[in-house]
Amino acid sequence: MRRKKGKWRLLGLALLLGAVITELRKAPDEREGHGRVGGIVPYDFRTPTLDRFRAAVWNPDDERLFPPTVFGVGWGVNFAQVAELVKASRAEA
Repeated sequence: MRRKKGKWRLLGLALLLGAVITELRKAPDEREGHGRVGGIVPYDFRTPTLDRFRAAVWNPDDERLFPPTVFGVGWGVNFAQVAELVKASRAEA
């Protein structure tokens, strides 16, 4: 179990480092503080705002269950979609 935990930490650190390198490779006037590592994993180092937090954590208009995180590397959870899935599963039961 410890080995798996270490591998996940190493992967997280590699993605964080990749995000920083991705930003630093951009020209200073093109750095926005957000983007994707390898075109796949999203990152966002901008200061979180309440509006962006709400849009990522509770957004019924966004069909994604896992939208990009508000701050950091990876994905977050859209709890509005979780609620819809729970509601749909209860309706089927």
